[in-house]
Amino acid sequence: MTGLFTSPSFSDAAAAPVAYALQVLGASRWTRSVIIVGALTGMISSLLVFQYGQARIWYAMSRDGLFPKMFCAVHKKFKTPHISTWIAGFVVGIPAGIFAISDAADLSNIGTLFAFVLVSLGVIILRRTQPDRPRVFRVPFVPWFPLISILLCGGLMTGLTVITWVRFIIWLAIGLFIYLVYSRHRSEFAKGGGR
Repeated sequence: MTGLFTSPSFSDAAAAPVAYALQVLGASRWTRSVIIVGALTGMISSLLVFQYGQARIWYAMSRDGLFPKMFCAVHKKFKTPHISTWIAGFVVGIPAGIFAISDAADLSNIGTLFAFVLVSLGVIILRRTQPDRPRVFRVPFVPWFPLISILLCGGLMTGLTVITWVRFIIWLAIGLFIYLVYSRHRSEFAKGGGR
């Protein structure tokens, strides 16, 4: 969408960039409505997947001893991690109603990029430390592809605002605190029972 405008007209597009771009292109009101409904449906489905994914991650972490056992409680009738799902809903829903979406998007971006950096580092490290480990998929051109990924993701992270970095470091510190105080000692892996 950005390629459709000259820089002075960005301010006109800020409130609803998709609708504005389609209007500039001359799309009919009906066409704009269909595309916008499709875009909103896509965003809603993505958010639902993230919500279910978050509950599932907490379930797995709880099962492995990294979180309290209540996070892996499964509903008797529906066989879903219902407590994790409710907590994830409140933890995401309440701040979403209070804070700007741009702040949440920036935190999501920096967290995702940081995860990609860690995964890329993990590929390089595991390839060297465990070369005979069975792998379903092997990343080609190691270490070059992972290094390129680290550079690109790291570069994108440097383009984020200082406040995003501060919030990210605070969240990272909270996560490390939970790990060091609670998870490290209760983990199935710490007990030697890792799977």
